[in-house]
Amino acid sequence: MDKLQEILESGGAVILPTETVYGLFAKALNEDAVNHVYDLKMRPRDKAMNLNVADLESILAFSKNQPDYLNRLYEKFLPGPLTIILEANERVPAWINSGLSTIGFRLPKHPVTLDLIKKAGPLIGPSANLSGTESGKIFSKVKEQFSEEIVGFEDDLALTGQDSTILDLTGEKARILRQGSITKEELLQVIPELRF
Repeated sequence: MDKLQEILESGGAVILPTETVYGLFAKALNEDAVNHVYDLKMRPRDKAMNLNVADLESILAFSKNQPDYLNRLYEKFLPGPLTIILEANERVPAWINSGLSTIGFRLPKHPVTLDLIKKAGPLIGPSANLSGTESGKIFSKVKEQFSEEIVGFEDDLALTGQDSTILDLTGEKARILRQGSITKEELLQVIPELRF
């Protein structure tokens, strides 16, 4: 087991690149680990976390009432810079989604991060920055924000710095909550079931 996985399994947090910015990752089903990330980021407790997973089966395992077009979205855009919101099922603990009826899913495309999620996931992975500050794109600056030493995997050149697109799939039609690197036009080519 490599060092990053050992830290995750012991309830710690690590800094990992996605295709957009660095994230602060920890075991999602470990309440203490999730609380640790909330404390590190100084993140409000009512601000839910996403689940970082490695495949469609994991999305299905933690959600319910998925739309018919989910497979189309997955095949075209995931893994990649898309966060999808679905209805949470009973397997999602309240410490992840703040007791909401929904849960966000993220499948980062960076190979090191995706491999670690496959081995140790599901993980939470909010952006690696203090709450209210700009998302981190430079590894050395990300580490400076935290008072304790947090190890990670450095790959500044892999990051676009552009946020993921957030797509809510819980309504009658899909709805863009935040347009990031995947555009409305690209989504419409795959899912006409999109409202504005």
